[in-house]
Amino acid sequence: MNSLQTLKKYFGYDNFRAEQENLITGILKGKDTLGIMPTGAGKSICYQVPALMMEGITIVISPLISLMKDQVDTLVQGGIPAAFVNSTLTERQIDKCLSFAREGKYKIIYVAPERLLTDNFISFGQTTNISMIAIDEAHCISQWGNDFRPSYTRIPSFIKFLQRKPIISAFTATATPQVKDDIINILELANPTISISSFDRPNLFFETKRSTKKFNDLASFLKDKHDQTGIVYCNTRNNVEKVHAKLIEKGFEATYYHGGLSDNERLTNQENFIYDRAKVIVATNAFGMGIDKSNVSYIVHYNMPMNIESYYQEAGRAGRDGTEAHCILLYSNQDIQTSLFLIEQKAETGEETEFLKVLDRKKLQAMDNYSNTKECLRNYILTYFGEEVRENCGNCSNCSTTYEELDITTESKKILSTVHRMKERYGVRLIIDVLTGSKNKKLIDFNLHKLSTYGISNETKERLDEIISFLLEEDYLFKTSDQYPIIKLGKKARDFLFGDEQLIMKTRKASIKEVQKEGQKHAVNRKLLELLKETRLNLAKVKKVPAYVIFHDSTLLDMCIKLPKNIEDLQRVSGVGTVKAERFGEQFLKAIAEFVPSKTTEGPWSKASLSAQVSGQEGIINDISQIEVSKEPTTVKGIADKINCYLIENGYKKISAVKINDWLVKQGFLEIVRDDDGKTHKIPTEKGVKSGITTEDRIYRGENASINLYPEEFQRFIADNTMKILVMR
Repeated sequence: MNSLQTLKKYFGYDNFRAEQENLITGILKGKDTLGIMPTGAGKSICYQVPALMMEGITIVISPLISLMKDQVDTLVQGGIPAAFVNSTLTERQIDKCLSFAREGKYKIIYVAPERLLTDNFISFGQTTNISMIAIDEAHCISQWGNDFRPSYTRIPSFIKFLQRKPIISAFTATATPQVKDDIINILELANPTISISSFDRPNLFFETKRSTKKFNDLASFLKDKHDQTGIVYCNTRNNVEKVHAKLIEKGFEATYYHGGLSDNERLTNQENFIYDRAKVIVATNAFGMGIDKSNVSYIVHYNMPMNIESYYQEAGRAGRDGTEAHCILLYSNQDIQTSLFLIEQKAETGEETEFLKVLDRKKLQAMDNYSNTKECLRNYILTYFGEEVRENCGNCSNCSTTYEELDITTESKKILSTVHRMKERYGVRLIIDVLTGSKNKKLIDFNLHKLSTYGISNETKERLDEIISFLLEEDYLFKTSDQYPIIKLGKKARDFLFGDEQLIMKTRKASIKEVQKEGQKHAVNRKLLELLKETRLNLAKVKKVPAYVIFHDSTLLDMCIKLPKNIEDLQRVSGVGTVKAERFGEQFLKAIAEFVPSKTTEGPWSKASLSAQVSGQEGIINDISQIEVSKEPTTVKGIADKINCYLIENGYKKISAVKINDWLVKQGFLEIVRDDDGKTHKIPTEKGVKSGITTEDRIYRGENASINLYPEEFQRFIADNTMKILVMR
């Protein structure tokens, strides 16, 4: 079998994503590889597919026990012989597992990095045909990363013990350019194939909210999500337990997880969440890296994380199956103080540790800037990871919020003057106390109440804090990276104080977007979807695995759209491989047959069939031809806007320009090319040009960009295929 046949048979997908194919091709040519891909982009397929095609065994080094068990369960249910070696097994079980591996009974072995340099595993490595070593969460090997693990430094030593160096493949979702270089150097990757996917996750809606009453905001956010699953991250164990207790009082099906629980408690609570016995789990960041739960619909950060890397990795645990998900950050100034305290708790001393503390504080400042920016949140994240952006995403709280412009010239001069009179020696809180005329004892002890700017402001503390954040972001102020950060005048301060520049700040006026409820997200019959979920749950209980190991939610949604009648039809559903179709197909086909009348003869995309699929949803799919198109050639974004007017009006989830572009690539109208700078672009193929697609050079922020334009007839073609695009993997 070739790689595509392997993908279809074992994983149920017809095509690779572009970056997956690039990495798999490199591995099959015998090259070391490094894949930097966002959570949910399909990293595991990049080493699992070649592992099945090569002689010998692939060893996958993974940091968490829960991740290994999840991956192995999924592989075994898909007909792939796999096992894991970690501390949950007895020595006798480990010996038996390694013995079976030597005999060729397994193709993939997952192992914890701590196990690598034990005598029996070194012996196993030296006497077994190892074709590849795949390192998951490879950023853990770098001290520049956000999750450095000393156990990962054992990997190069283990490789040197082997008789023959196998292919080394490394994968991570969070790597800045510096971390990328570290991975290559430490693992000694030889002329590796490197593939850096876009970090963008178009299905995630990002939101930030300054909150003084966090639990009230959390409860409000969760009130209509009782049928969805999600994670609430807190920065301390104490906060985890308090939030969990309050959620239970409010009637939520919640559990909790942190490092202070016993092994048995952690396992029980984790499984309650994984098996959907609890809809929400409140946790510290100790939870999640090893959780491959595909149907997480939201992530709430109850406290600000310490860096962008952690935030994006944790937020990325939502929407792994491609469905829409909501990621909201509730933040306050106290979060900064808590994070600074935790940074200082690093017990080691010495030059290297002090350097890392300074680095941590700088990362915390970037996280603070993210929380306060009024610009596109998605673009802020992508820029942080070194990705070039050109236009706002339209799918975050900042892009979907109306703002009013506020003249802050006078108030800003008051703030800067106060910082100057305080001799640039104090932090934000004390500056605000001086401005508002606080009776704070510390302020009185320092004689700061005698300053001429004492009590000069009539603004609220919240508004002053917002203005100071703006001044920091725009370089009128500067915050040090010390243990206790102090505010100093920035490089623009002097000219502003003694000039006549007017300073305007955008401030949030009102949100014009509300993320749609789960029941309105997909153009499918919700009763049929619930029936398929029930069928899946019953199978999962029999197999004693999480429900998503049987099929992801996105696969069930595709079943509702395509309404398969037999095994052949079922294998055309995204995510249904040959083995799973044979094992589980009969139960799902029976459920669909009993629910849907078998009188559609025009095919699953006919109007009659679509009407049958959404029976019981009054008003949805009236007539897709009602979608208006532009008489003039327009961009994909313009087409998406027209389609979304119809979709939103009829209760659908929105369609993204990214998804339309991906569909056009899949249909052969566009192709992906890479320029001399390594950037990828989508340009019309010969088929696309014949269909009327043209390109035009436009200017974006001083840069030329080549934009594809689509004539009226082609816009109509895209609109008529809206349903296909919505459910595309």
